[in-house]
This record gives sequence, C-alpha cells and structure tokens, in this order.
Amino acid sequence: VQLQASGGGSVQTGGSLRLSCTASGFTSDYYVIGWFRQAPGKDREGVACISTVGKIEYGEPVQGRFTISRGNARNTVTLQMNSLKPEDTAVYYCAATQSKSGGSWFFDDIQRTRDLGSWGQGTQVTVSS
Repeated sequence: VQLQASGGGSVQTGGSLRLSCTASGFTSDYYVIGWFRQAPGKDREGVACISTVGKIEYGEPVQGRFTISRGNARNTVTLQMNSLKPEDTAVYYCAATQSKSGGSWFFDDIQRTRDLGSWGQGTQVTVSS
C-alpha cells in the first residue's frame, strides 16, 4: 500500500488546515486509514482514523476540532483541522492497515501500527501563537 499525503502548512492560532491522503494498492475491501502526528521530542500519537465499515476514532486532544472523512474518490481520506492550537504543531503522517483485526489496534497500539501498517511521508503543520 502506498500513501500520498498533501496539505499542511503554517497558520496562526484559531486557523484551519486540511490534510488529504490518497492510498493505492489496497487488495482488501476492508482497511483502516488515519492520521498520526509527532512533535519534536514527543512520542507519535494518534490523531484520527476511519475504517471502511465506518468506525471513527479521535485522539482526545483533537476531539471536537478535527474531522476525518473519506473523500468522494475511493481510497482518499481528509482531515479537516479547525481551531488549531500551537500544541497541534507536529509532523502529521498518514497510515493504513488492511489487517482484519486492525480496527482493534490501529489507533491505540502505535508500535504495532508502525510495524504492520503502511505509512506515507510526513507533512508539517505549524501553528503559531
């Protein structure tokens, strides 16, 4: 599976950005796809993910501000980020798994996702105060 991320950039506090991820190479109708982020000196954390059966998860820091959705084109996912804060500054990564059990670990077991999932290149999001 190949993942191509786009979007990101720099905004001021309270601004909005949109990230998109286009995936190719899926061989299964079921997959989980989502976004993780890593700030300098911090562990990678889950931001949001969505599965083909409609299960959505959000990390606590972004609930109510970020929205993940699947695009009109198959295998695309968008992350709309509103009310951005300086603490949202990080490199954002798109990731996916076709594992049938992925829904149970993809978002919470990041090490397992790093080992078993597919990852795109990171895109920088910078929020200035």
